[in-house]
Amino acid sequence: MRSIWTGAIGFGLVNIPVKLYSATESSTLDLDMLDKKDHSNIKFMRVNEKTGKEVEWANIVKGFKLPNDDYVVLTDKDFESASAKKTKTIEITDFVKEEEIESVYYETPYYLEPEKSGARAYALLREALMKTGKVGVATFVMRSKESLAILRANEKVIILNRIRFHEEIRDPADLSLPAKTAVKANELKMAVSLISQLTGKFNISKYKDTYSADLMKLIKAKSKGKPVKASKLKVVHSKSKDLMSQLKASLGTKRKKAS
Repeated sequence: MRSIWTGAIGFGLVNIPVKLYSATESSTLDLDMLDKKDHSNIKFMRVNEKTGKEVEWANIVKGFKLPNDDYVVLTDKDFESASAKKTKTIEITDFVKEEEIESVYYETPYYLEPEKSGARAYALLREALMKTGKVGVATFVMRSKESLAILRANEKVIILNRIRFHEEIRDPADLSLPAKTAVKANELKMAVSLISQLTGKFNISKYKDTYSADLMKLIKAKSKGKPVKASKLKVVHSKSKDLMSQLKASLGTKRKKAS
């Protein structure tokens, strides 16, 4: 793996030099965009608005537009100078219970690896997080953007999860949502029973990206000139009066294993 950020974890007065690595990789198929007429590959270019000519990455800079349409051009050194500490430090400011953080705030997970000089302090923080069952709330700057994050630990590694700031979450007030009074007591009791019947220990390895596998089968069939049958799934809108019968039928079915 290739690190995408280097710096240190700030834990009180302790600094732990670390490298940051992406913890995920996509399982979806890599599809190219083609011209429908001749299947030529579609290319995206960075074009100068005035000249219409393509600009190399090496010649591209970032700038902030002023009210008079002039730009203040910013360099990598400028981003660091704005807050040298935040660009090089994952500063833990608080420790909280992980269950207090709603899932809507979670964004991207990363692995943290210690430099040799910070291995002992890294191990200490990892074990302390596990023993207390807490996560550290931290801020840091990566790619000229400040991020909020939590640091949690398992037996092997400290995981940094970028989370969204509160102002980035939309208020659901504009949605048309049913009130609690819409739920009948007997239906709720039946739904709770169904949840209990389907409850088990979470095992992530049971769940697979089967859509990409199915799509690959279709691609192979088309590559061999085989006809592909078009299939559509019709979504049935259930009426509320059917809920009890559907719940009863659900309770009567055997639990299916995740593929």
